[in-house]
Amino acid sequence: MEAWLEKLNGELAEVIRLARRSLVHIRTSRRGAGSATIVGGDGLLVTNAHVVNRREAEVTLGDGQTRPAHILAYDEAADLAAFKVEGEPLPAIGLGDSGSLQPGELVVALGDPWGIAGAATAGIVIGVGAEWPEMPPSGREWVIANLHLRPGNSGGPLINSRGDLVGINTMMTGPDVGVAIPAHVIHAFLQRSELEELAVMV
Repeated sequence: MEAWLEKLNGELAEVIRLARRSLVHIRTSRRGAGSATIVGGDGLLVTNAHVVNRREAEVTLGDGQTRPAHILAYDEAADLAAFKVEGEPLPAIGLGDSGSLQPGELVVALGDPWGIAGAATAGIVIGVGAEWPEMPPSGREWVIANLHLRPGNSGGPLINSRGDLVGINTMMTGPDVGVAIPAHVIHAFLQRSELEELAVMV
């Protein structure tokens, strides 16, 4: 392997390792399980509303600890929910600039697809914005990327090559197309919920 490619692989693996610390497994009593992302060191989590459906939840951290999580905010239209986990500080990921994403940029989705904890899948950005041909008209904004998302990826982080959070994984529209909620939409949700001061901003 060429030295530059080996160096690139090592750097990307380290970025993923650090970002994985902010990934947690989340489950509710009735809705099953999914992923969530730590966005505040004091235990602020963000996930998809469809993962939790307005319920109290239990999260499993990267070190195997299990803790209760209490809902703080829920927006079904935006498909976002915020939770708080009590206890010692947690490793949070910073919210990146999803508006600066360009087609062709590398992104990595983290989650627990099919129960595989901390799995990573990489691809490139197809585009960012609203109203995509394969999506039902909604006026919502998306990050569309050429990567594989599977059940269990929902709520996990979509990161750029620097390890910044640029989206929350949400759904797949085909075998090779994944959809995420952009970081600036997440920020707006936290602002509406008066939680933005708890999040780590980049």
